[in-house]
Amino acid sequence: MDQPNSEGTKVGLWAVAKSVGAAFFGVQSSKNRERDFQHGKASHYIIIGAILTLLFILGVWSAVVIVMKSMGVQ
Repeated sequence: MDQPNSEGTKVGLWAVAKSVGAAFFGVQSSKNRERDFQHGKASHYIIIGAILTLLFILGVWSAVVIVMKSMGVQ
């Protein structure tokens, strides 16, 4: 998953996760977006995106379950 970019640094798992997270909320910078398209593998971004989407859905579902239980609704 580590790929060198034009500055000699690597696009690692943490950089992919940060890019996907930023894009998820619509605040991705142009510099990072260009780096992602030039040096990243689409499959890595798709997999991380799917994982973050699942975590988001589970988080919302958990919050709803907690609120429902606190209100006495089964």
